[in-house]
Amino acid sequence: MRLLIVEDEPMLAAQLKSALEKSGYVVDVAADGLDAEHQGLSEPYDLVVLDLGLPGRDGLTVLRSWREAGRTMPVLILTARDNWHDKVAGIDAGADDYLTKPFHQEELAARVRALLRRAGGHATADIRCGPLLLDTRQTRVLLDDAPLDLTSHEYRVLAYLLMHQDEVVSRSELVEHIYAQDFDRDSNTIEVFVARLRRKIPPGLIQTVRGLGYRLSADPQ
Repeated sequence: MRLLIVEDEPMLAAQLKSALEKSGYVVDVAADGLDAEHQGLSEPYDLVVLDLGLPGRDGLTVLRSWREAGRTMPVLILTARDNWHDKVAGIDAGADDYLTKPFHQEELAARVRALLRRAGGHATADIRCGPLLLDTRQTRVLLDDAPLDLTSHEYRVLAYLLMHQDEVVSRSELVEHIYAQDFDRDSNTIEVFVARLRRKIPPGLIQTVRGLGYRLSADPQ
């Protein structure tokens, strides 16, 4: 999953980025409203953590711009404003959740997990596909209840396929969601990661859909 943090306070932005990366996410950062608006319109983020008090353009204006353009990614608002008027304004502008500063990193991580699960149509923190189990709280995948030994990129590919199981996912979509914006992306490496994963999980779970991409499914096609 690829996230965007929009926060103008450098230390807090760095702390959030580090914490979310440790949870297995790919994270980009924007420090002002104009940059955030552009990134949210041009990049396929799975979720945005958005501060309201931003230089250049305020967070509510940025959020309205995304929604008016049809961008539907979940948005978690961060703000130091602790009154119900601001919360109502944020929800009405298209926010999905609200967190008031100061907050605990654990609560932020839990809210991010919940929003991503709901966006993917999953009701619980454990997402199962046959013998595979994605434990979103512990950032791990289990095979028959035993943790799989995965590299960070293997985990991201497998976790994305698990979140979108039974759907066809293209190589370009995987590239867009497992690499940060400034990473040297190469869609050919996706084939390498998929080949490695196939050696670690039962055959037939990752299916190749010719000319389209991959499908993770417990049902044979």
